[in-house]
Amino acid sequence: MSPDEHPTPAMPAAGAVSSTPSDADVALAPLSRAQRDDVREILEGTGVFREDEVEIALEVLDHYFDHPGQDYTAVGAFTPDAKLLGYVCFGPTPCTLGTWDLYWIAVASGTQRTGVGTLLLQEVERRLARERARLVIIETSSQPIYEKTRSFYIRHGYPEVARVPDFYSDGDDRVIYAKRIQPSNGQA
Repeated sequence: MSPDEHPTPAMPAAGAVSSTPSDADVALAPLSRAQRDDVREILEGTGVFREDEVEIALEVLDHYFDHPGQDYTAVGAFTPDAKLLGYVCFGPTPCTLGTWDLYWIAVASGTQRTGVGTLLLQEVERRLARERARLVIIETSSQPIYEKTRSFYIRHGYPEVARVPDFYSDGDDRVIYAKRIQPSNGQA
């Protein structure tokens, strides 16, 4: 099995997804080009990304589709009936040894705060531990609309390690979070 593959969990009966999905309710699998429009819908539905940010996220996703395993990995969280609930995109940071960037993580607005984002983040960490990564970097905005996002990262063990004032625009800092990854012993 390649590092991008993950065994798909057994799918529960149709209609089994609750308002709080569990590991058994959600299948994690690589994204395919068929989900591109679903990713766009999720990104737009969050209400936090500008149109140019959505376009950049889709460009990164297109690169992943065109060059699988080269720069990015994209994993989706799916319901038993194959509806995309959220996705994550990550990749190795160029010119570093063992540092990876989490580029995008987004969960459909009606599914936020149900554990899907946590499942996706845990999957990234599992895969990176197998890759013997040592550090994950996540960047986001300081704007109030991103408060829940910043709290999510902190709750999952990503402390703020740096802040670049006025990076995105006046009054909008780049906030950087980092977490050390413990390599796995090869067991998955």
